[in-house]
Amino acid sequence: MGHPLVLVCLAFLSTAVIDSEKRQHRVQHGPCSYTFILPEVEHCLPSKDFQVTNSLQRDSPPSPDQDPARGERMVESLEAATENNTRWLQKLESYIQENVRSGMEEMKRSTVHTHTAAMLEIGTNLLSQSAEQTRKLTNVETQVLNQTSRVEIQLLEYSLVTNRLEKHILQQNQEISRLNDKNSFLEQRFSALETRHVKELQGIQREKRQLQELLERQSRLVTLLQGSSSLNSTLLQRQQAVLTGTVQQLLAMVTHCNDISTQPKVESVIFMDCAEIFRSGVTESGVYDIRPPNSTHAVKVFCDMQTRGGGWTVIQHRRDGAVDFHRDWRDYKMGFGDPSGEYWVGNDVIHLITTSKEYTLHVQLKDAEGNEATSYYDHFYIDAEDKNYSLHSRGFSGTAGRTSSLSHPGTMFSTKDRDNDRCSCKCAQMASGGWWFEACGPSNLNGIYYAGVSNVVRYNGIKWYYWKGPGLITTMSTMMVRPVDF
Repeated sequence: MGHPLVLVCLAFLSTAVIDSEKRQHRVQHGPCSYTFILPEVEHCLPSKDFQVTNSLQRDSPPSPDQDPARGERMVESLEAATENNTRWLQKLESYIQENVRSGMEEMKRSTVHTHTAAMLEIGTNLLSQSAEQTRKLTNVETQVLNQTSRVEIQLLEYSLVTNRLEKHILQQNQEISRLNDKNSFLEQRFSALETRHVKELQGIQREKRQLQELLERQSRLVTLLQGSSSLNSTLLQRQQAVLTGTVQQLLAMVTHCNDISTQPKVESVIFMDCAEIFRSGVTESGVYDIRPPNSTHAVKVFCDMQTRGGGWTVIQHRRDGAVDFHRDWRDYKMGFGDPSGEYWVGNDVIHLITTSKEYTLHVQLKDAEGNEATSYYDHFYIDAEDKNYSLHSRGFSGTAGRTSSLSHPGTMFSTKDRDNDRCSCKCAQMASGGWWFEACGPSNLNGIYYAGVSNVVRYNGIKWYYWKGPGLITTMSTMMVRPVDF
């Protein structure tokens, strides 16, 4: 609205001035200069019909018959108009200055707004690019970490395989040495028995020859005496009969000695579990042969005859890390290790024993500092292989935590080559060993054996979570079963 008003004012002023010999009025505003030309009033004479009005007058040549007084009035009128124009020019100048200030402020605000928007856009772009770069770096870091983890797991598996092979070779060498020693001992014993038997036979043969010689002498004496006396004949016949009976007895003894060396050994009694061995009168802990129910072959197990009244059949034992427990399904099915040291008796044996009648489970634990704890279950058994040796236990008590660390009933057994847990992460490979993992669970007594005290939390070691938490380093564990009615 400011620009049309300025144009109207300029048009009004242009009609009120003339082009030649007029006064000038200059207005300076910043770099701009405004010049207004005012008319000279000396040569202007009023017309005959002059009237004082507020309208602007035209420039016209003076009339010769005009009155001088009237000319003065016209001059005064022009001066009044000039003053009026001056006031309008001052208002115009003020208006222009105000419009310039408003324009400058508007330009500043527009410039600030434009710069702010540009800076915000640039900042937004920089943040987007930074976030994208951060995301890419995070992805690369994640890939590197995943690759590093896979390499570490492979190295650990290679190390475990190497250690297992070395231990297996060492065990084979020890077994060969033990068999060689046993073979040498048996050979020596057989040689001693053979030598003693030969000596006994030689002694019997000497006695036989002596008796034969004695019989010959007696026969000769009998022949000599027969001719001398008939009374003595009867006596000699009796002596001969006695000697003949003695010879027959000696011959029978020789035959009996020969039969003894060829008689088969009497088969020893085989018991179903360590509780039956204890009831038979054996009270010393050690390795014994048992034959589980519905089984056709005997199994060597360690019997604990001291703990809580004895009669315990040990199904698992860890103490020094001599045996690798990161094994496949078949090893855990058949059993492995040495019953006098570290071993797993086998899932088939555990199933046959614990399903023949009601059994209890006793778990013994010891940490690296020598602290001991126990967990006791009133009832315990596992299903057959067709149900993946599912675990069943109830009636928990003991000092190894306020709640049971054993997995919930119905949890299936898992190994590194057969995953039956409820986690997509394959707990048997991540936590090591074979166990009833569920979703990796709070326990695993068949994990990697770590000796000594450590501040590092190891999730693949021997653990019983509700005893001392994830940082527990268990250096000894024993699982053993016994009939409820013992």
